[in-house]
Amino acid sequence: MPAAARPEAAEAARVAPEGPAAPRGAATAFDRLLSVEEARERLLRHVAGPLTPERLDPLASLGRVVAEPVVAATSLPPWDNSAMDGYAIRAADTLDASEEAPVTLRVIGEVRAGAAPETHVRPGTAVRIATGAPVPPGADAVVPVEATTPLDADGRPGPRGREAVGPLPGSCLVHEAVPAGGSVRRAGSDLEAGAQILDAGAVVTPPAVALAAGSGVDRITVHRRPRVAVLATGDEVRSAGQPLGEAGIPDANRPGLLAQVAAVGGEPIDLGIAADRLDDVLARVREGLARGADAVIVSGGVSVGPYDVVRTAFDAVGRIDLWRVAVQPGKPFAFGTADRGGGLAPALLFGLPGNPVSTVVTFELFVRPALRALAGHRRLLRDADRAVLGEGTSKSPGRRAHLRVTVDRDADGRPVRDAAGRLRVRLAGGQGSHVLSTLAATEALAVIPETVDEPPAGLEVELWWLDPIR
Repeated sequence: MPAAARPEAAEAARVAPEGPAAPRGAATAFDRLLSVEEARERLLRHVAGPLTPERLDPLASLGRVVAEPVVAATSLPPWDNSAMDGYAIRAADTLDASEEAPVTLRVIGEVRAGAAPETHVRPGTAVRIATGAPVPPGADAVVPVEATTPLDADGRPGPRGREAVGPLPGSCLVHEAVPAGGSVRRAGSDLEAGAQILDAGAVVTPPAVALAAGSGVDRITVHRRPRVAVLATGDEVRSAGQPLGEAGIPDANRPGLLAQVAAVGGEPIDLGIAADRLDDVLARVREGLARGADAVIVSGGVSVGPYDVVRTAFDAVGRIDLWRVAVQPGKPFAFGTADRGGGLAPALLFGLPGNPVSTVVTFELFVRPALRALAGHRRLLRDADRAVLGEGTSKSPGRRAHLRVTVDRDADGRPVRDAAGRLRVRLAGGQGSHVLSTLAATEALAVIPETVDEPPAGLEVELWWLDPIR
């Protein structure tokens, strides 16, 4: 999704961590609104590199990033095999075969898939063979059963071949000339043993699982999934299904963030809901670090209210590197790191706004790229699309806005594009950072630059899809 920054800029920023943090009282360090690109580049500098590799079987590696090149353990196919149900023959025996003058071959045996051939094909003979079965010695071609007619022991013909089942015929008629190699899959024609089948940095997809397993690979070295602890804060926040009382609200951010972590390939750790007290927030953040979290995400409590204690908690376990970004929604955003010792890279600390939409947007802008970097992905940002606003709206001056939109579709549900290849989008509903119902209806985010305060209908915008079924 996030493509407002050029991917090469964000990825080039993954270098050595920057120097010491500015003093807490320095307004230039924490009070200036950072641009999206500046904030993302600064936090990505703290991602030292992909997490430690581990070796997993191909299926368990699905969705992971390959850490070491994978080579085939066996050739595919391992031996010459038949591409058709039919008869293994010598091609030279069929040179003169035709519909008018078929050639008669004596059937001396058969070979099925999963069994080694026991018969040698000699001149004038044939061996019935199943698709995928090894080609027997002496044969250099396979004639499909459709081009044959079975003959019984007395030479009486049966029905023209439709399938190679039933009792083994005494002989068969071949009605066409078959070239050498016809209907034979040669050993190694698909893949040679030792050939590199997956590059480092590739993502293991279902076809890659099949390829690795099919070429005899039982372990793939992949980068570990980032472990991400998620904490919600707020005296008013209640778990779903719990009584709300007179001032409670159901917790949306924590389940949503746990889902976003899982969707990006992370291993979520649920730290529950903390009260607006420093001791409670600090204890739960420390619990996440003790449970091996590579990153800790806290929603709420990062603004400037009397009960916003998350930044103080981060300072207690590590250091704050940045706070506040020129983005709408999501201006109050904190990032820092916490040393873990034991040779481990520092854990990443993310303080996200408490409003649900702001939480989703700041996760997509900043947390998701960092987690993808930890997981070893080369491409950290989502691909951008282009769209045209179907209606005008407004936004806060000087901040980059992310409008929640739906995409115009045709009667078959396919997105409609204009002659320039642009989508047409409309506001999904109210654009307040608290409007959860609009977020649930949103298909994509339309990015409005800082320089545009009143985006009109017809404005061309950058579009970030939110993983829809397109």
